[in-house]
Amino acid sequence: MARFDLTDFEWELIRPLLPNKPRGVPRVDDRRVLNGIFWVLRTGSPWRDLPERYGPHTTVYNRFNRWAKAGVWVFEELAEKSPDSMQFIDSTIIHAHQHAAREKKAGEDHAIGRSRGGLSTKINAMVDHRGLPVALALSPGQASDKAAVGDLLAAHPAPGDVVADRGYDARAILDLIATHGGRGHIPTQRDRKVQRSVDPALYRQRNLVERFFNKLKHFRKIATRYEKTARNYLAAVLIASSRIWMRYYESAA
Repeated sequence: MARFDLTDFEWELIRPLLPNKPRGVPRVDDRRVLNGIFWVLRTGSPWRDLPERYGPHTTVYNRFNRWAKAGVWVFEELAEKSPDSMQFIDSTIIHAHQHAAREKKAGEDHAIGRSRGGLSTKINAMVDHRGLPVALALSPGQASDKAAVGDLLAAHPAPGDVVADRGYDARAILDLIATHGGRGHIPTQRDRKVQRSVDPALYRQRNLVERFFNKLKHFRKIATRYEKTARNYLAAVLIASSRIWMRYYESAA
């Protein structure tokens, strides 16, 4: 088994979540294709440099592209297993490679903007009390963190305690969390006349999001954005996040 391939435990966990195709031409071996996708995501190599043991690179890329169009349901299935007791929200900036910033087609969404560090994309994440991702969204690098909260809560309502730093301080954010049945724990900006405090022990647990981002950036195709469209880059983020879920279950078994 190659370094980044699925273990037997991971494969048995993910196999029932893959689409079943009982009719027509048999699909290329799912495990081999998934291993090829993970190899590319982990190494950051171009698709055409995929080792021969994973089959034609066009087959692997086409499967990845179809999943990007259809939605990465594997991540959704795993995220639904999370308890709704506590969530933590934060974001991280990803540098966009020049290949990702090429001229886009009409109506094509890039989620790339110009921030202090140049062209970049922001990954917005919500993780549970174990540091496992339950919702992910992209935004341009210069966008406010607050703008992505609606997308995160739409993907995972978070009816428990929701913790975020003071960059998310806004009455509208607290009301949005409450609308989904949750309780927001967000300290006020320092220049506010009326200060809102958060339990220090609870607030310190925000490092769970940072630890998730550190794991996610082990995938070099995520740490630097090479994908041109936001759809394909988000799919890469979701597939890598699914691997983090699988490794958690394997370590806990």
